[in-house]
Amino acid sequence: MTGTAEVKRSPLSRLLAGDIRALRKARGLTLSVIADKLGRSVGWLSQVERGLSIPTLADLRAFAETFKVPLSLFLHEPPVASEAEQGTIVRAAGRRSLGISQSGRVEELLSPDLGGSFAVVRSEFAAGSESGAAAFRQTEEAGFIVSGRFDIEIDGSWYRLAEGDSFRFKGKPFRWRNPGKSAAIVIWVTSPPVY
Repeated sequence: MTGTAEVKRSPLSRLLAGDIRALRKARGLTLSVIADKLGRSVGWLSQVERGLSIPTLADLRAFAETFKVPLSLFLHEPPVASEAEQGTIVRAAGRRSLGISQSGRVEELLSPDLGGSFAVVRSEFAAGSESGAAAFRQTEEAGFIVSGRFDIEIDGSWYRLAEGDSFRFKGKPFRWRNPGKSAAIVIWVTSPPVY
């Protein structure tokens, strides 16, 4: 069997479709706005979001640039999982890399996909790394420091955190740094998902 029916059943096309739709909705963008940015039709974008069409590599690059996410988010082949586990369980070997930032942060998506109301991410911050300028997102965010030292500035106030500490903020500018001599690992939750 070929064509639409085959694409519809592909775990990769379902994952890709859900992530693209979730990223668009999390940013409050319409199909029309994204289609214009990509130079594609609304109909094509709608088919991609329903898993009926698979974007080309050039399209995926354009999506990554538009949503300001790493291209690697879209290139992960989902591991073979039982039907019962799909969309519910993420095995350690099946984590999706969100890429490596220039600031020294490596991230993996712990959530099955970006389609829920929040995303859980494992972030590893290299020793001595820092984010630079403060970021602002229309999100609620929380984090738990698994290991290492981690400083976070929220709305102009710096906080020094260590293993076992946690934080939460909503719609406030933030930036971070790892003042330690070893990597800091933080489990970060963002609602809605913005990765």
